Amino acid sequence: MIYTFDSRIRFSEVDDKGFLKFDSFINYFQDCTTFQSEDLGIGIEHLRKKHRVWVISSWQIDILRYPRLLENITIGTFAYDFKSFLGYRNFFIKDEQGEYVAKASSIWAFLNTDTGRPEKADPDDMALYGSEERLDMDYKSRRIVIPDNLKKLDPIEVKPYHLDVNNHVNNGQYINMAFECLSEKKMPEHIRVEYRNQARLHDIIHPYTDGTIVDLRSNDDTSYCVIELT
Repeated sequence: MIYTFDSRIRFSEVDDKGFLKFDSFINYFQDCTTFQSEDLGIGIEHLRKKHRVWVISSWQIDILRYPRLLENITIGTFAYDFKSFLGYRNFFIKDEQGEYVAKASSIWAFLNTDTGRPEKADPDDMALYGSEERLDMDYKSRRIVIPDNLKKLDPIEVKPYHLDVNNHVNNGQYINMAFECLSEKKMPEHIRVEYRNQARLHDIIHPYTDGTIVDLRSNDDTSYCVIELT
């Protein structure tokens, strides 16, 4: 089942040149999948009562162009595969002419919040999402190879505004942190993100970067999240 909603690029969503900020793509995608789940009756509260949650494992986002302030757009999403506790989902944004502005692929893990361990999703819930043929994209590996000799930058403390309803750092916030670590603030055309561990309030995140890949690490030097911006 393909789910869509329409929007108009708001002043609060654009940069100083009037183009949609790259983190706003993430926000639109997150809103879209949330809207679909809620409209199907299998959203946040439904899962919370079952002590279950969908957690993002990886993103691949290809931005074909940055839309401008006041443009009308359509945001869409659909599932294209389920394997045990993993769900595979595409996202897209189209302009008024029906041309793609962005395409994305994502992998989600279904977790038991009591144990913190993955488990197979409810087949009845998955049947409501349905399954569509995946978008035509150059699909990359979920795993991002971390290069050697990264430069360590100033640490970041997790603040309340970084968190989402699950009380860990929102997946889009990691990408914002990574972008701020880059010396050259060029808007990315391709974004890959691999989520490895969850950061929570007051955790200290230590960024390492080579200018393209940013590894956000914990105090014990394990990765919370690895981001590639090109």
